[in-house]
Amino acid sequence: MIIATPVDAAGQSAHAWGRAHWVAVAEVTDTITSWDVHEVSWDDLHDSGTHGSHHARVVSFLKDHGIQAIVVDHVGEGMARMLDTMNIPLLPASAGDAKESVLHAVRSAA
Repeated sequence: MIIATPVDAAGQSAHAWGRAHWVAVAEVTDTITSWDVHEVSWDDLHDSGTHGSHHARVVSFLKDHGIQAIVVDHVGEGMARMLDTMNIPLLPASAGDAKESVLHAVRSAA
């Protein structure tokens, strides 16, 4: 499964999805087999243009990386609707190490 999660500079779980500065993309089987952090700068880009243009940026990222689920503790209502339309489930994040958060979320969802 290919998971995305917002992270901070120290590799900890970050709070918000649509205003993330970095997003990690993980391939998860029983363990994390790959982990790549992307500087998306959605925090800086969030208020430039319309909500629709911002959501389009996020959709492009999700499609480009083949994201199958997102591990996060908060998304806005519009973003939640968009992700639901894309059939991308939201799995609950836990505080602390982002890799551990992803593993916990995937195991809990199984």
